Amino acid sequence: MINLVRNEMLKIVRKKRILVVAAIIAALVAMFTYSQYRDIERRLERFGDVDWRTTLQQQIIDTQNRITSSGISDEWKSELQLRIQQQQYYLDNNINPMEPGAPTFMRVFAEYSINLLIPLMIMVVAADIVSSERSAGTVKLLLTRPVKRWKVLMSKYITLILSVSVIVVLFGLLSGLISGIVFGFQGWSAPVITGFSAEGNELNTSAAQMIHQWQYLLMEFSLVWFVAIVVGTLTFMLSVLIRNTPAGMGVMLAALISGAILTNMVSSWESAKYLFMINLNLTGYLAGQAPPIDGMSLGFSLVILTLWGLAALAVSFMVFIRQDIY
Repeated sequence: MINLVRNEMLKIVRKKRILVVAAIIAALVAMFTYSQYRDIERRLERFGDVDWRTTLQQQIIDTQNRITSSGISDEWKSELQLRIQQQQYYLDNNINPMEPGAPTFMRVFAEYSINLLIPLMIMVVAADIVSSERSAGTVKLLLTRPVKRWKVLMSKYITLILSVSVIVVLFGLLSGLISGIVFGFQGWSAPVITGFSAEGNELNTSAAQMIHQWQYLLMEFSLVWFVAIVVGTLTFMLSVLIRNTPAGMGVMLAALISGAILTNMVSSWESAKYLFMINLNLTGYLAGQAPPIDGMSLGFSLVILTLWGLAALAVSFMVFIRQDIY
């Protein structure tokens, strides 16, 4: 098994997929870092070098004005009301939610990336891990060796897990290093509040607790890694089922994009909460965001994603072991 995994890792390295993913992440981090830097400059031009409390109070006022404007949906209005209550809670407890520094950028960037960016990066590596060898015919040569099929597929899946882990680590390192050059590396011990929960339009703070930002980042990136593993497993299944790699990538891409759209539209479609793409935003629970559908929780989403991942893994092995390779 170790030799099989080593052989699969060498294939991944030769294709330079991880290097391509790292380059894309670095470019996006640099772009978003510059965007945030410009936003800070505009804020300084507008308000001057003011205390963070003044800035947060102004954000609350701006959000309240948006709520009173016409044409805003009830769902978005509820989300904005929860945001105001969170910001007010930070003010009441004298905690800056946007402490300057790389850790804050990493936290926010991971929150925005878990739904689509990270899954897309994982898909680049996982989409052809089996299908490319079937198209090229090299898998037939591999199966002529005295190695059981399940071991061959297991070696590919272990390689996928290792590759996903490397990508998540690179995501954290690159976002921290590049943003740290601009914003500094301070803020690891800054207080962050987690444990918020939404009950209708009201924010429940009974379970809220204050932790260090490095602890929050550990929890957040653990959830990012879990989502990446589940998405990688589902893409792995498509790679087994669909011989054509672009077709498999298209199916997964359509599912991810539809999930990003449906998340903002399915509040009245209760059964949609069992779709894997609706449950990808696990970091939203840490941040206290309202779930897409009432009744969803971190535990619920973890269970749903685990079931999807296990089902995809079972289908992958059953099909690969029984199907004719041609």
